[in-house]
Amino acid sequence: MSSSSGSGARLLPGGPVAQRVLAEVAASVVALRAAGVTPALATVLVGDDDASAGYIRIKQRQADGLGFASPHVHLPASASQADLRAVLADLNADRGVHGVLVQHPIPVGLDYDRALAEVDPDKDVDGMHPVNMGRLALGLPGPLPCTPAGIEALLAFHQVPVAGREVVVLGRGATLGRPLAMLLAQKRPTANAAVTVVHTGVADWPRYTRRAEILVAAAGVPGIVRPEHVRPGAVVVGGGVRYEGRRLLPDVDESCARVAGAITPRVGGVGPTTVAMLFRNAVEAARRQSGLG
Repeated sequence: MSSSSGSGARLLPGGPVAQRVLAEVAASVVALRAAGVTPALATVLVGDDDASAGYIRIKQRQADGLGFASPHVHLPASASQADLRAVLADLNADRGVHGVLVQHPIPVGLDYDRALAEVDPDKDVDGMHPVNMGRLALGLPGPLPCTPAGIEALLAFHQVPVAGREVVVLGRGATLGRPLAMLLAQKRPTANAAVTVVHTGVADWPRYTRRAEILVAAAGVPGIVRPEHVRPGAVVVGGGVRYEGRRLLPDVDESCARVAGAITPRVGGVGPTTVAMLFRNAVEAARRQSGLG
């Protein structure tokens, strides 16, 4: 059993989880192509942000390696909201496109949330369309938000018991904290937890995190979680990050490994599982839309 350097905390890497999920995705792609369907994940980039362009290239390479078609639309930074809407309308109407990803962020002056709402909910591979968030809240089938789904898969892969345990999520954001709380509270063997959501607007938030058997940091505040905020022996998942240039700044200080029983690594934890879940959503969308799901 691997552990982090200089501590007894077991490491919970996301790489092996992602490999398993992507192997399942690849098998589904083979089956779809054998049935005459080439799954297609379309990407949309607005502007010339180097980091965003790099992320698109990574996703396109991954798509190619898995057997997806990966049509791409690149709009200039001068594009209007109407230009973006027209592109999304075309992709929604294209029966050969099964998933649509609008790379975030988009240039100042454009409304990302408005653009996301214009994507066909059944082609929403991020799982963040308002309709899909509603499906999650009601426990209905649909694409799941990628980072929360990746965290559930990571805990299950590493055989971390979740059902019946106290989970505290530090952060209430729409992309992670809120949907993760809904996901882990659902009645399912890999969920079914008692979930508390707390945030930095609560003056004494460490009072909650110190009692957590599983603590998920999702605040997007670098280094906010320190050893004194962690219950000894707890499972700690670093979900929230910020970037300083290309440098990743996680919510969880690495010194927490001295206290935790198990912890995600600073690099290679939740990130790989998030990407894997995006492709899982994409292949499931292709199966549904082709009537093979």
